[in-house]
Amino acid sequence: MRRDSNGARWRYFLPILAIALLTSACVVGPKYVKPATPVAASFKEQLPPEFKEAPGWKRGEPHDDMHGGNWWEVFNDPALNALEDQIDVSNQQLAAAEAQFRGARAAIRVSRSALYPTFSANSSVTGSMISSNRGATRGLPTTALADLIVGASAAWEPDVFGVLHRVIEANTASAQATAGDLANLRLLLQTELALDYFQLHGLDAEKQLLDDNVTAYQQALQLTLNRYNQGVASQVDVAQAQTQLEQTRAQSTDTMVARQQFEHAIALLLGKPPSEFSMPFAPLKAAPPAIPGLIPSELLERRPDVAANERRVAAANAQIGVAIGAYYPTISIGASGGFESSSLASLFTWPSRFWSLGPSLSQLIWDNGRRRGLTEEAQATYDITVANYRQSVLAAFQNVEDNLAALHYLQEESVQQAAAVSYAERSLQLAQNRYQGGITTYLEVITAQAVALTNERTAVGLQIRRMTSSVSLIQALGGGWDISQLPTTKEVTPQKPPKVATP
Repeated sequence: MRRDSNGARWRYFLPILAIALLTSACVVGPKYVKPATPVAASFKEQLPPEFKEAPGWKRGEPHDDMHGGNWWEVFNDPALNALEDQIDVSNQQLAAAEAQFRGARAAIRVSRSALYPTFSANSSVTGSMISSNRGATRGLPTTALADLIVGASAAWEPDVFGVLHRVIEANTASAQATAGDLANLRLLLQTELALDYFQLHGLDAEKQLLDDNVTAYQQALQLTLNRYNQGVASQVDVAQAQTQLEQTRAQSTDTMVARQQFEHAIALLLGKPPSEFSMPFAPLKAAPPAIPGLIPSELLERRPDVAANERRVAAANAQIGVAIGAYYPTISIGASGGFESSSLASLFTWPSRFWSLGPSLSQLIWDNGRRRGLTEEAQATYDITVANYRQSVLAAFQNVEDNLAALHYLQEESVQQAAAVSYAERSLQLAQNRYQGGITTYLEVITAQAVALTNERTAVGLQIRRMTSSVSLIQALGGGWDISQLPTTKEVTPQKPPKVATP
């Protein structure tokens, strides 16, 4: 091994070179094919009538607010815009998801490092002395020996059968899935903020309605007291008016319980303690906007959760190749060299050199079915991810259909409820006139007041539901996210900054 002739050297290097040339010969495991999914030709549910007044339910254009990422801008609410802009800056769930994505990218670096040789340096100083009472040396003078070594070594495992490439492929797909999860979480948090925002201001509208009725009931109570003092009304009328007034005051106060909870939830979404955040009183008055839509076949490219699940299928497919790779032999190449001497003075001289170089091959012959079990397990995991992917596709279509139906029928219901409010208010006016004319008792007024207030509160509730359904529909459509915003294989690798788009 220590011969210096060129012929001897080539006899060592030629087999190694041949092995290296085989590293791109094949990649074990099945080639990935994106699973087929059911896609409807059109959505079943009808569009809300007001959507047809805008550009319409159409394929999203790049200039649409929704498809530009800041989907909340379709509501034309500066206060909501200001809150949404703080999600990326302060939300801790998003910070954790971003860190998870960075960890997934780092895993690619770890797996890619296995493609290249590893180098290490070593040195040692060893002293020893032979016992004078050992075997043939009995009775001889003892001798102290020193051994000094300074060297380096290298090891390389060529990826002859592509197993390491399958590992990299799996980690890359997993990192892309994590990027999709990050985008989906961002969309969910933005959606939750908008939902809480509209429900909070919906409660403001309900409280304003109740407070207006409290004012009206105070006036009615004063009128009843005047009539009682004049001997026209009874104490029963006064008690009924007082009951109606205090009951409505209690209902107004009760709205603050839920309102404060929504306010605290918004603070949490913004990464702030509730004590440092408050929302000004602002009754909800906005109407649902016309939402730019898309055709069903585009939905799968608009949903970050669906894209993430598809990438998990690709990762699971690559893991099948990793499992199959266990059936193939392992080839490794090792090299070491350096200087060894018993004295420091001669350590770095030419005669003190040493080196070794050579390949090795190992093959597992029998493992009692372990490799087969691992391959079957990887195949089962792949089947699970395919089923989950297809289920997420079906759920995406369900989400859209649910919210289209909600918006369509809530719009119809709001028109009908507006008519009911009008009739209830008319009935109340007639009851008050009849009572003041002495034709009926105050019970008729109380009943009419209760009916009118119930219908007015229902109308406010419908407005809240329409706004929240609009937000949910935008979420179901992906919030303007597009699959082109998912990092590519090259972009997700640690060598370059990642491309993680905001939905």
